[in-house]
Amino acid sequence: MQCKDVIKHIEEWAPKAIAWDRDNVGLQVGTASRKIKNVMLSLDLNENVIKQALTKKCNFIITHHPLLFYPLTKIDTESDSTSKLVEKLIKNDVTLYSAHTNLDFTKDGVSFQLAKRLNLQNINFLHQLNENQIKLVVFVPEDTVEKVSNAIHRSGGGIIGNYSNCSFRIKGTGTFKGTKETNPAIGTKGQLESVDETRLEVIVDKWKLPEVILAMKSAHPYEEVAYDLYPLKNENSNFGMGAIGEVKKPMTQNEFLDFVSNQLKTKNLRYTNGKKKNIKLVAVCGGSCSELLKTASNLNADAFVTADIKYHSFQDAEGKILFIDAGHYETEIHSIDEIQKRLKFFLNKEKRIKVYKYRGSTNPIIFYNN
Repeated sequence: MQCKDVIKHIEEWAPKAIAWDRDNVGLQVGTASRKIKNVMLSLDLNENVIKQALTKKCNFIITHHPLLFYPLTKIDTESDSTSKLVEKLIKNDVTLYSAHTNLDFTKDGVSFQLAKRLNLQNINFLHQLNENQIKLVVFVPEDTVEKVSNAIHRSGGGIIGNYSNCSFRIKGTGTFKGTKETNPAIGTKGQLESVDETRLEVIVDKWKLPEVILAMKSAHPYEEVAYDLYPLKNENSNFGMGAIGEVKKPMTQNEFLDFVSNQLKTKNLRYTNGKKKNIKLVAVCGGSCSELLKTASNLNADAFVTADIKYHSFQDAEGKILFIDAGHYETEIHSIDEIQKRLKFFLNKEKRIKVYKYRGSTNPIIFYNN
């Protein structure tokens, strides 16, 4: 098993293409073709994470936050901390990979894990991503419709939410006349032909389109495959920002604050009061998501749990929604459990490969109690 096999598995769940366009997700240091010994998972990378990884004989580290977020202007292993980490990884033959905003924006990613940590029910995206799908329409002879559609579905086309193999079909008549240089699969070149065809329609995520088209053409009998691509503005039900759901039992504001504090294991919540006496509908977003405050309010959420909230954002929320800053680390760390669960399942047959979570905290923030 190589690093690239695990990377492919992760990116089938959290595609790189959905990440924020200024983000730097994916392979950070090393090679994807490295044979995996063991895997270490951590929210961030620091010297202690590398030390523990080496102790556990891990040569593949997966983090949420990228080590290389901004371009390096030089590799200074004496005074630059990032350069020192890069050097240590290379010297010890360790590959580093990061899944950042692509993990934020996928179903069951960072925000969904935060919602589950708070025991929310009926979880959905707070804001769904859109304009990242294409409608593929291809015209196929009736006797090869199943062959072509199966090829499209196997390569990732036709997925809508939790449903796969989704398509729409209309029967019609196709016409064509080949030149003397052609070799038509049906009929004779130089003659006008009419063929019973099916118009096959499927929705395809943009990043899957090249592979789907290749599979479609390989399965199609025609020399020249007639197909159309339609950009869509649809919301994609599998990718979005934040999450929203309901608590099992309504709580008072103070009860909910105690609950959040206990569930996230932090005693340092910052918040501003909302207008509701009881908290039922709750919006969450792991990490920095103050820009979704208006969205949460428009959906009539009673509370919104996120992190890195600025002073003026608290002002905007005051008296409207219980707005809680529960900490960046505290709202994101639970996603590591989901990665571990998925990788253990994926690597089930590779008994020799262990998947470890970093035993320690990479949170740089320390709270002072007088």
